Amino acid sequence: EVQLVESGGGLVQAGGSLRLSCAASGFTFDDNAISWFRQAPGKEREGVSCISTSDGSTYYIDSVKGRFTVSSDNAKNTVYLQLNSLKPEDTGVYYCAARARGSFWCLRSYAMDYWGKGTLVTVSS
Repeated sequence: EVQLVESGGGLVQAGGSLRLSCAASGFTFDDNAISWFRQAPGKEREGVSCISTSDGSTYYIDSVKGRFTVSSDNAKNTVYLQLNSLKPEDTGVYYCAARARGSFWCLRSYAMDYWGKGTLVTVSS
């Protein structure tokens, strides 16, 4: 059984930083992708960033480029999302998701096969 467990969320002031972790079990990092999505109150879930487990390629939505960094530790089956220069509009529940094969469309919800339960990030102004 695949399990994805997020951690690291919390309350932070604007301009601050957080580091989210996604620990995967039952899922081998091999030619697939791990993504981060977020859902703000009253808004649809959006893909934020993803990383290919095969070659380490990373992808970001424009609004977080230069501020967020995704990385992976394949030996630990863990993916991280470093959030810097946080803004109030970054507030939301952050979900880790895994795509079983390949990294195409890894920022699209419908392309993901497994989901974590999320961790809440709240950025105060």
